[in-house]
Amino acid sequence: MLQHFSFKPMFENKQLPGWTFSFFYKQTRFGGEYQPDGSITWTSGTTPPDEEIVKKMIHELMLFHVYD
Repeated sequence: MLQHFSFKPMFENKQLPGWTFSFFYKQTRFGGEYQPDGSITWTSGTTPPDEEIVKKMIHELMLFHVYD
């Protein structure tokens, strides 16, 4: 489970798509960029274990919060 998930727009003009996010997973902090096409770029230097499962959780959270 992702803990303390937060996101914010990449740009001040909120009409431009793209978001940065961060969260804790298995007691390690991770961060990345979520692109409008659903691709994820990790900016934390490492990828989380179970990366595909984590990506699915991020997609679900972004769909709920951003594309509501």
